[in-house]
Amino acid sequence: MQLVGQKGKTHTRVAACAALGLAAALLASGCSSEDAGSGRPGPQAAKQGPAGALANYSEQLKRAETARLAAVKKWGLAKAPLLAPPAPAVKPRITNRPGFETDGGDSLPPVFTTVPTKDKIVFLTIDDGAEKDPTFLKMMQELRIPYSAFLSDYLVKDNHEYFKKMQGLGVTLNNHTINHRYMPALSYEEQRHEICDQQDKIGQWAGKRPRLLRPPYGNYNEDTLKAAKSCGITAAPLWAEEAFTDHMEWREWDQDLHPGDIILTHFRGRADWNGTMPDMVRQVMKVITDKGYAVARLEDYV
Repeated sequence: MQLVGQKGKTHTRVAACAALGLAAALLASGCSSEDAGSGRPGPQAAKQGPAGALANYSEQLKRAETARLAAVKKWGLAKAPLLAPPAPAVKPRITNRPGFETDGGDSLPPVFTTVPTKDKIVFLTIDDGAEKDPTFLKMMQELRIPYSAFLSDYLVKDNHEYFKKMQGLGVTLNNHTINHRYMPALSYEEQRHEICDQQDKIGQWAGKRPRLLRPPYGNYNEDTLKAAKSCGITAAPLWAEEAFTDHMEWREWDQDLHPGDIILTHFRGRADWNGTMPDMVRQVMKVITDKGYAVARLEDYV
């Protein structure tokens, strides 16, 4: 009888942990672990037992969603962004987009514009680093919209703190080379300087070397990918769409979103655009949400 009782308790704990894991995944959508917690109940919840822990976490989830919906109104979005599903337990296999291969084939980091998935999710990626708008950071944090940064050293070296704050909010800082040069015009050694020295620089000031490279302008050759691989790059995501403050530019013939598409935009403001980065967010999120898509975190899939 004692054995049966222990088994019943075990099942209760497993069920509670499964529910907590789902709640944690929902709460963590679009935010850092600092915001969402680890998915484990805190000391007070642990004292309450599995049922109390679940109730406590459900309340946290409810408060987080209430805050997110308030942020939607505060930041002037047309609709609340849809929540992405939990990240896959196993990342999908990423291969070169047909026509984007080099002679190195599968031995080199893959170049792609879309991540293989059946979920209606897209990925928001932001390049360069010229505009350092603190309002944008606050907006994305409060709305819990995930995004990935691809940084060029010559644009970010005057304000590492801005991007370290971004990193602290759960954003991954990726490689966009030292000087944003046209890579196919450079020798292998010149390309290696552009890519690998940026690996070192980001590793020094951000504490973590990137895994992802976006070659400037989306242009590359086999030397680009060989140089990237030599210093730790595992993939080279490009993009399927580009977002501006007042329109989208489409790569595909049907001018539409597709599951797993990567969207490009830039750290820019009124000097380059007819608007601000928050204006861009409002515009691109309207397109994404109207089409029934959610924004997921690229590094959870690549």
